[in-house]
Amino acid sequence: MIHRLSFTIFAFLMMIPAYAGRINIIPQPLNVVELKGEFRFDANTRIVVPKDNDVKRVAGYLVKALQQTAGYTLSIVGDPPISNYVHFKKVNNLGKEAYRLKVSPQSIVIESSQANGAFYGLQSLYQLLPPEIFGFKRSKVVLSVPCCQIDDKPRFVWRGQHLDVCSHFFSPEDIKHYIDLIALHKGNIFHWHLTEDQGWRLQIKKYPLLTKKGSIRKETVVGSYKSKIFDGIPYGGYYTQEEIRDIVKYASDRFVTIIPEIEMPGHALSAIACYPELSCQLENKYEVGTRWGVYRQVYCPKEETFSFLENVLLEVFKLFPSKIIHIGGDECPKSSWKKCPHCQALIKKLGLKNEDELQSYFIKRIEKFANEHGREIIGWDEILQGGIAPNAKVMTWLEVQGGITAAKMHHEVVMTPYTKYYLDYYQADPETEQICMGDLTTLKTMYDYEPVPDSLSKEDQAYIIGVQGCVWTEYMKDMKRVEYMAYPRACAISESAWSSRKNKDWNSFIRRLEYHFRRLDNLNVNYCHAFFNVQIEAYKDDAWDKVIVMNVDASDSEIRYTLDGSTPTSSSTLYTSPFTINKSQVVKALAFRKGHALGKIMQKSF
Repeated sequence: MIHRLSFTIFAFLMMIPAYAGRINIIPQPLNVVELKGEFRFDANTRIVVPKDNDVKRVAGYLVKALQQTAGYTLSIVGDPPISNYVHFKKVNNLGKEAYRLKVSPQSIVIESSQANGAFYGLQSLYQLLPPEIFGFKRSKVVLSVPCCQIDDKPRFVWRGQHLDVCSHFFSPEDIKHYIDLIALHKGNIFHWHLTEDQGWRLQIKKYPLLTKKGSIRKETVVGSYKSKIFDGIPYGGYYTQEEIRDIVKYASDRFVTIIPEIEMPGHALSAIACYPELSCQLENKYEVGTRWGVYRQVYCPKEETFSFLENVLLEVFKLFPSKIIHIGGDECPKSSWKKCPHCQALIKKLGLKNEDELQSYFIKRIEKFANEHGREIIGWDEILQGGIAPNAKVMTWLEVQGGITAAKMHHEVVMTPYTKYYLDYYQADPETEQICMGDLTTLKTMYDYEPVPDSLSKEDQAYIIGVQGCVWTEYMKDMKRVEYMAYPRACAISESAWSSRKNKDWNSFIRRLEYHFRRLDNLNVNYCHAFFNVQIEAYKDDAWDKVIVMNVDASDSEIRYTLDGSTPTSSSTLYTSPFTINKSQVVKALAFRKGHALGKIMQKSF
């Protein structure tokens, strides 16, 4: 459960639609059988736990939640009483992350073969309880659970969420909160982007300048990344190794593995600003990046650079127990290498064809070092250029072709195409939103995306090991903004990550999601409410008249609109199909359910 929570709720969410059933779990479980009756917690309920410290820790989360919500502390015992108990039961016939949840009026049983399965079963149990359980504050709500049996397991082994802490820095408490939300949605990977042109965020004791100097940029661009206006305010922050260890343990306790990313050979300006000898040294001055985007200054593939990176990785290995390390590999301009005498001599010495193959040599050197220390590497699509390292995994962001190519080569792939899974892209009408990076990627676009390409053979499809949502924070200065951009779209990604392909259903999802908003409210998550807003779009038909198309995600709702500038009401014109306008007009639209307005008035001039 979540470690620090507060409770707010929006009045319009009290209008839960009539179709909302008793079971509204996100992500959708594999199999659900609803039964009659309910189990009720009370002060005499017992928690039964086997002799397993990890499962006992999982049970402790439930005890804490019930204590803070209901005010009573439940006892943990070794053997089940006759009735009125929750039993965390170890069995041998379920998969690594699978669980079986059985609820009767007398008991709740969570079966699993491993502790992580028990944890995921607990997340489903939380979602069967009233949303107030997520508030971690005293409530008089009846803590009842509908009777059912749920058999569940994840579709993918990699269910990730990424966060860039270099563009903007987030406190250790923010990071823990972010991990809580990953765990709530049965995610198991936190991809932590720790180094970038705009800041180095990880303490490396052998190289103190990385945090003393490399963590601070002198100023930050204002507005668009193309802007020439800067705020003139120094900006920085970094995590001490002690803080890193604490966060790693916090994540591990919630069965989330942290994958650290140390960018190379590009996106290295924050390190080069501290140690210019790591570059091709073609410039007189190097500063930590102050604007967004790609910089030409990159690591030079010389022995001094490899020694530096190996020393950095040795400290990273000690901090992060994850078997996999992300080494970036994306957006590495080759202009410096083309001008660099050392690089050109190295290309000739190694018999390489070009700078792409030089990058491949760079990545292969790093992979060999990582493999020698019992680690594996993953990198963005560009590590395919010039020849992929023998054992590398690929995280594909440049649409899907890189993933297809890697899978056909039998390299494991994580799908995170930028047009589908980049959470820094607009999620609502760009005319009404704060500045974002990229184009419009709606909740439905993210939900509908199928990460396993049909063009792959069955054998090659097995190399698609998971999916991930990415949050690049150029335009997100605090965690509230991160929450706004990530949720509820991250809920859609979580369903693609966990739920079986056959169980994905948009109409079911949005109905469950609307109930899920009540949980997010209790968690004080600043999610985007565009779900309730009308989307207004236009295109020109063959006669060059403008055709207006409207849509709203919220189910069992209707769209009312006006063309005369007046405020839409429940008696305004009902939208039933696209319509044509042939003169300049102002379209205003609002969604209603049972006569009550849902979102905010959306307006566009044509």
